[in-house]
Amino acid sequence: AFAAGRTQDAFAYTETEAQWASYTLRDNRKQALERAASFPPSERARVEADYKTVALCMDGADVFAHYAAARKWDQRMRKDLSGVDHVERDATGERATVVTAKGTRYTFRKRDNGIWGMTMFTADLMSEAARSAQDLRMLQSAADDYARRATVKAQAQAQADSGAELHRQP
Repeated sequence: AFAAGRTQDAFAYTETEAQWASYTLRDNRKQALERAASFPPSERARVEADYKTVALCMDGADVFAHYAAARKWDQRMRKDLSGVDHVERDATGERATVVTAKGTRYTFRKRDNGIWGMTMFTADLMSEAARSAQDLRMLQSAADDYARRATVKAQAQAQADSGAELHRQP
């Protein structure tokens, strides 16, 4: 998949946790964009610039492909996995290590569905998913603050308008 430039196809061969993290990233960024709609234009533009690409991904495979390109995992895989020297399995049969012709070692874990999942991307994607959840909480708090401010402003304007009406009456 990497060699053919179809990084999305490699998503099926990542660990389950990496796949979940990819979907979580997309969902959190999508929710963040929705909440940022109430932000002032400059703040909304910053959030859109930071989150839009991942938020608009169709699925976890697209999120994985985005990070693979951004972090150059795809280039590394194309270069490194071009030749496999041998595969080592642990005694339980639940882990395997692919050793490339260049001597690089890539660990895989057998998933519940029997497909082997590469472990290399899991920690990074899980860390990004955790960061996106924290970002979303902070953004939701800011959105609530902007909404409260807008409500107070509207109430003050309504009071000012009704006070002006009282003074205009003969």
